[in-house]
Amino acid sequence: MGEKKKKEKITYIDDGRTIADMSGLGRNKAPTGENGRGRSSARDKWRTYWEAVKMMFLPMLVVLGIITAAYLLLFLALS
Repeated sequence: MGEKKKKEKITYIDDGRTIADMSGLGRNKAPTGENGRGRSSARDKWRTYWEAVKMMFLPMLVVLGIITAAYLLLFLALS
């Protein structure tokens, strides 16, 4: 049949340049939060959840309104 072409191996050369400063990403350092314990507390998690819910509340109402209007229009059209 035909000979398979051998895929050319790409070699990357590290020239020491980076896009972002990576000096703070050591493997031996434990991540620390605002409270310095390394893990987020239940209060922080609840605050994050509540902020996300508040952001999504208005768009959720808009979508529910559109779905309700479409249902009512179809109900009235087909009855």
